[in-house]
Amino acid sequence: MSRFENIYLVGLMGAGKTTIGRQLARTLKLPFYDSDKAIEESTGVDIPTIFEFEGEEGFRDREHKMLQQLTKMDGIVLATGGGAILREENRQLLKENGFIVYLQCSVDRILERTRRDTQRPLLNTDNPRERIETLFAQREPLYLSCADYKIDTGVLQSKVVVTHILEEYKSVYR
Repeated sequence: MSRFENIYLVGLMGAGKTTIGRQLARTLKLPFYDSDKAIEESTGVDIPTIFEFEGEEGFRDREHKMLQQLTKMDGIVLATGGGAILREENRQLLKENGFIVYLQCSVDRILERTRRDTQRPLLNTDNPRERIETLFAQREPLYLSCADYKIDTGVLQSKVVVTHILEEYKSVYR
């Protein structure tokens, strides 16, 4: 596989990056990685603990180092953390080394999917809707700026999303 056959999934938390990523990897018979899980495995602690002790900036430093490692691999499917695209150097790493799919999802669907999830430090707030709306406004232009393909995961079943991504991917990498 060439370096450009990696598939990187970007989008807000709850957009389906891990679910879609696993299905894509299974379909393509490629290894699947989740950058947040890889950070947890390398540090031995969960993401909320990293945020608690190192703050968001410390976490973003760890995330950048992990993305440097993962984007050197060939033939993988990678679900990135929702904020991975905040740093220009991360967007560049992804653009140079793979096919980027932006999994877009409405604020309502993200709220629905994340409402019981206690492992999302950015949602530990009195008003999760306002936080998600702010993140969406801040991050969507960045997702769009680096994506090769965009698909709405809030209205389609995951199998349909995977089929659409594969069709687009194959049209680019024939």
